[in-house]
Amino acid sequence: MVPVHRKLLTAEFAALMTAFTLAGCGGSAGTKSSSGGSQSTAPAITSQPASQTVAPGQTAMFSVTATGTLPLNYQWQMNGANITGATSASYTTPATTIADTGEQFRVLVSNTLGNVASNSATLAVNSGPSASSIDVVTYHYDNARTGQNLKETALTPANVNSAKFGKLGSLAVDGLVDAQPLYLSSVAIPNQGTRNILYAVTEHGSVYAFDADSTSSTPLWKITTLLNGEMPSDDRGCSQVTPEIGITSTPVIDRTRGLHGAIYVIAMSKNGSGNYFQRLHALDLTTGGELFGGPVTIQATYPGAGANGSGGNVVFDAKQYKERPGLLQIGGTIYTTWSSHCDISPYTSWVMGFDANTLALAQSNILNLVPNGNDGGIWMAGAGPAADSSGNIFFLVGNGDFDTTLDANHFPTNGNCGNCFVKLATSGKITLADYFTPQNTVAESNADQDLGSGGAIALPDVTDNTGKPRHLAVGAGKDAIIYVVDRDAMGKFNASTDQIYQEINGQIGGVFSMPAYFNGAVYYGAVGDSIKAFPVVSAKLAASPSSQTANTFGYPGTTPSISANGAANAIVWAVENGGTAVLHAYDATNLATEFYNSNQAANSRDHFSGNKFITPLIANGKVFVGTPNSVAVFGLLP
Repeated sequence: MVPVHRKLLTAEFAALMTAFTLAGCGGSAGTKSSSGGSQSTAPAITSQPASQTVAPGQTAMFSVTATGTLPLNYQWQMNGANITGATSASYTTPATTIADTGEQFRVLVSNTLGNVASNSATLAVNSGPSASSIDVVTYHYDNARTGQNLKETALTPANVNSAKFGKLGSLAVDGLVDAQPLYLSSVAIPNQGTRNILYAVTEHGSVYAFDADSTSSTPLWKITTLLNGEMPSDDRGCSQVTPEIGITSTPVIDRTRGLHGAIYVIAMSKNGSGNYFQRLHALDLTTGGELFGGPVTIQATYPGAGANGSGGNVVFDAKQYKERPGLLQIGGTIYTTWSSHCDISPYTSWVMGFDANTLALAQSNILNLVPNGNDGGIWMAGAGPAADSSGNIFFLVGNGDFDTTLDANHFPTNGNCGNCFVKLATSGKITLADYFTPQNTVAESNADQDLGSGGAIALPDVTDNTGKPRHLAVGAGKDAIIYVVDRDAMGKFNASTDQIYQEINGQIGGVFSMPAYFNGAVYYGAVGDSIKAFPVVSAKLAASPSSQTANTFGYPGTTPSISANGAANAIVWAVENGGTAVLHAYDATNLATEFYNSNQAANSRDHFSGNKFITPLIANGKVFVGTPNSVAVFGLLP
């Protein structure tokens, strides 16, 4: 472990050994009465140091808990030699290398009555799966929402099978995990060393940081977003999120904010007087402490005469909304999009952007997409809005008023764009820059056959058969049509025909999920349907799938995620909802080939409970799946 480990100076070492000899080596001098008759005790160790496994470059932290009525002295040793300066109840190593594997650490605890030596703990420095370099800081891996992790080196088609892969354990939490977990590599936690961390949030309003390389349910830290006298919201008479609403949406992480980085979270709560609150929290990644003077209570108005209007403005009423879609960060702004509780009025269509450094909400960062009408909730089955490299935002709006009378620029005259596939510009004031809605949009909203039940994906740039670059986005909803829009000219509204780049009808079921993208193909998991791969050829989606799974997925379908090592070893992961859910793994190049599912192992070894809209997270050799009371952890078996 290099030159930081040195023996004590000769005199210091001799004095310490003399004390141990007087008390009996490794033993205790027992108790002694003071002149007042009280009992003094020699040291006793109540919690031994634990062996540690870290990645190269990480630190390891060993600790001990000891008792004794007189002041205690600590001296840590490595391989039997004292470590200079390591004289507290815990010891954190320098950055490790592979060569440090196997080193033994123990501590000698002493006072004037005696001494005791702890058990030895072993350091393992693992260059395999724990040597992570991946960060998953937002929903579906990136702002385009592709759902692909191209840095997965541990999980391959050769080892993802029921003989080698399965459920390793569960990280217990205090409520439903409706949001996708997030993952960070090599985070230095105070007094606990450097760790790969899994962040999970619950509908009970809690945020957890777990050691991602362990299946221990003891978190590195846990906080509640509830203020004094508060509780999570009730379900507001809607069964979509029940029985309580705390944190529903996937947070977003920025490692550059504050001293140690920040995780941004929207939480709903209520107090004993029946008042409801929506708040934005920015939490320190290493402690969970509130940052930037937060949390901030969300309040907003927007010019308009729509639902819940007052004095020429529509008003954001915290009790009428939930933050269902994942958060989006573009530069220094955190964007939120809001859904209602079922279709319970009054509500309209809100987008808000908060300053990542101050949590302030400026009027220029507030947009209402149905300001003079009703409805227009933004759900997308929990998918976060997508963004391109220019900072434009793309998402699908739910059923709501749409003005079929257009202005000179072919935008709705009253500003109502319910049931729209929208493009928002974020340079300066946030605005509706473009949109598409089908020619039967009013009928779709009236029948609750809206676009907004599914999420949107911004595809990587492609080139058409004329050599022209194309910037495309894809989305689908309840009408079971795949809409492919040109992000530079989305098509707007035409009463007689859809002026859109491409539509694919009759190939999938209704969509209450999010597609994924990998290596030139889009993967959809619709309701009552197989997962289907649609190749992108000459800047168009194939009119029919190139492969599909043998099994189908009931409501709400499934949101696939994809792991690969570059373009190799690609696996499509998907969760099948149900009382007992099923994790599936398929060959991304041929979905008819299933490598694994969690029903294959004997004696229900890999079973776990279902959770309606959960998106699996694959990182560093593990698959993390939210459940009603935990995060289930899958990986290579010991």
